[in-house]
Amino acid sequence: MSISRREALKRIGASGALVGGASLATALLYDRGGLDLEKSKQTPQTRDYRLGDAGPSLAIARNDTDAAALTRKAVDALGGMKRFISRGDIVVVKPNIGWDRAPIHAANTNPLVVAEVVKMAYDAGAKNVIVTDASCNEAVRCFERSGIWRACYELGAEVVFPIEAKFKKMRLKGEVLDEWPVYSTLINADKIINVPVAKHHNLAGYTGAMKNWYGAIGGRRNRLHQNIDVSIADLATFMQPTLTVLDAVRVLTRNGPQGGNIADARDMYIVAASTDQVAVDAWGCTLLGRTAADIPYIGMGAERHLGTLDYASLSPIEV
Repeated sequence: MSISRREALKRIGASGALVGGASLATALLYDRGGLDLEKSKQTPQTRDYRLGDAGPSLAIARNDTDAAALTRKAVDALGGMKRFISRGDIVVVKPNIGWDRAPIHAANTNPLVVAEVVKMAYDAGAKNVIVTDASCNEAVRCFERSGIWRACYELGAEVVFPIEAKFKKMRLKGEVLDEWPVYSTLINADKIINVPVAKHHNLAGYTGAMKNWYGAIGGRRNRLHQNIDVSIADLATFMQPTLTVLDAVRVLTRNGPQGGNIADARDMYIVAASTDQVAVDAWGCTLLGRTAADIPYIGMGAERHLGTLDYASLSPIEV
């Protein structure tokens, strides 16, 4: 179903006031999360959506300027979306929709990559596909300007805005994040597909799969920046997706994570798909001239047995 930009804005306009008010409410209501609480003695409420099979675990698609085609090639090289999605599944797709930026700035996930993941999930038999993120800038503007809302809505996806009522305090029991408000939309799914964009981050050095889970939590996330690497590792321990599809179609190589200058981004036309969020980040950071040794949280993920730093050992499939 095709809709005009005017109609899109009309349909989400009603959500705008709710989202705007909820942003402040969320910050106020959940400011106590994590850092100032005593360590919980209860079992962590982790969300592990991994399949646990022995199929191929890393594929890299290049040599095409079509973002949708690259996405499909990468997932097909791992066995296709039917390997990951079963008929009747409720699937949550988690892109990076953090910033009020257009696709050319490469601050958010490319909308064509996200839309192709949605399409493949439906084709594999998903009952419902939900696309969501907890934005840093005002949510309605981020969802609209990124191009993700329109691209996914036209395919029948349910696009969910981050409102205060959708956050639930969870026991992460991490080194930094103990109890913290988590976006309940992301924890009430059968399968989770993480669809981050690979880019520069001024504090972490690089952001991709593991860092994308910042968009799964509420509260004042900037408070976590004082110990950013450990907090990222805590989140990746809590949320382990079924599949990661890493967008490197256009990459923000400096002044991330928000960017804003077109000259800071360049076209690479690459999409990687992986069942190992550590390995795909260890590979992804090389696109910015870094190694996993330069990005502490990636090593922490390996130490927690979330994946491997030695992505070459996975025999990446190049397509």
